[in-house]
Amino acid sequence: MKIAMVGSGYVGLVSGACFADFGHDVVCIDKDDRKIAALLRGEIPIFEPGLDDLVASNVAAGRLSFTTDIAAGIQGADAVFIAVGTPSRRGDGFADLSYVYGAAREIAAALTGFTVIVTKSTVPVGTGDEVERIVRETRPDAQFSVVSNPEFLREGAAIDDFKRPDRIVIGADDERGFQVINDVYRPLSLNSLPILRTSRRTAELTKYAANAFLAVKITFINEIADLCEQVGANVQDVARGMGLDNRIGSKFLHAGPGYGGSCFPKDTLALVKTAQDYGAPIRIVEAVTAVNDQRKRGMAKKIVAACGGSVRGKSVAVLGLTYKPNTDDMREAPSLAIIAALQDGGARIRAFDPEGMEQARLVLSDVDYARDAYDCVTGADVVVIVTEWDAFRALNLDRVKGLMKAPIIVDLRNIYRPDDVRARGFTYVDVGRSTVGRDKAADAAA
Repeated sequence: MKIAMVGSGYVGLVSGACFADFGHDVVCIDKDDRKIAALLRGEIPIFEPGLDDLVASNVAAGRLSFTTDIAAGIQGADAVFIAVGTPSRRGDGFADLSYVYGAAREIAAALTGFTVIVTKSTVPVGTGDEVERIVRETRPDAQFSVVSNPEFLREGAAIDDFKRPDRIVIGADDERGFQVINDVYRPLSLNSLPILRTSRRTAELTKYAANAFLAVKITFINEIADLCEQVGANVQDVARGMGLDNRIGSKFLHAGPGYGGSCFPKDTLALVKTAQDYGAPIRIVEAVTAVNDQRKRGMAKKIVAACGGSVRGKSVAVLGLTYKPNTDDMREAPSLAIIAALQDGGARIRAFDPEGMEQARLVLSDVDYARDAYDCVTGADVVVIVTEWDAFRALNLDRVKGLMKAPIIVDLRNIYRPDDVRARGFTYVDVGRSTVGRDKAADAAA
């Protein structure tokens, strides 16, 4: 089948490359001349493990191509996927759908023969209805169907998620449109994965509901971690005790500095706004967004406390800048709020990230970037682990101590065993495993 992918960002490029690997003929389209020029040179604009090889092999096989010409790109396509950005709109937090609607108008003008237009972008309920209206208004003679097919890709594991998904959701209000997209995914049929057919609006809401629920889990365990610190409990053991219950599951129960990235922050805000507009507010998600914002700055207070109540004039080594490992994505990363708060307190920041420093330079100022983790900690008054990259999990702690001005580690991802670190002479502060609570509990018992 011929597939056109309008938008060659994270979702569009990963999806396009995977569809091509299935054997489809795929063209990725983007208005950004520099991005397309880079892709034509074999340069991948994002970091995603395995993506460079996947793109290269399918370009070499003639199944994957790139263009800025949307009319030429969708010529003869069986399915045209809209995979453009839907950032939060300034002012109200609602999803900015201008790119989606702009793509719909351009697609409509270039349609030839029956085509299925698929919203792959994360969009609020009713967006598919508006896309259909735009296309009919632009091209009353066009034969088409509008389908919702939300993505459920994790950055850092996107290729595996695409090829071995938990489920595929196809929101189609007509049989012809559903059958075309069902055929697009036919190569995955050997995996016996569930293909869930729903209405278009149901599919749109499913994506938001899924992301909001995961954000709730993250925020819940973060607040439990705060309680653990006060009562002398271990949040990792609490999470394990919860996660072994099949009704709950263990994923997304890792205490830390709060969620970030391209999806959860904007999708929770968009869901909150949609619910308010329809007169059915989702109070739990409203609380989650507020708590998560507060938590990031709260982590800075934890660092200041570890330094004796002030970081003015002190050197803070930040290990990890991206919102999660195995990506270069800095969008809504906890490091941004943490670094800003520390700088407000007079700290000097030295940072290292295995993949994110190029993107970090675009959004952070007055930060000294190091060559590696050991270069980063040299002369530091405190080391802060913000992102749990594998490169930080087995540092030579004796070497780290020798390089630092003061042996203080604040581990916001709990990647080290407290007793091991303290045995090497460090002051060690983590999340939800603090000895402070144990002391309080002992005092109370006495």
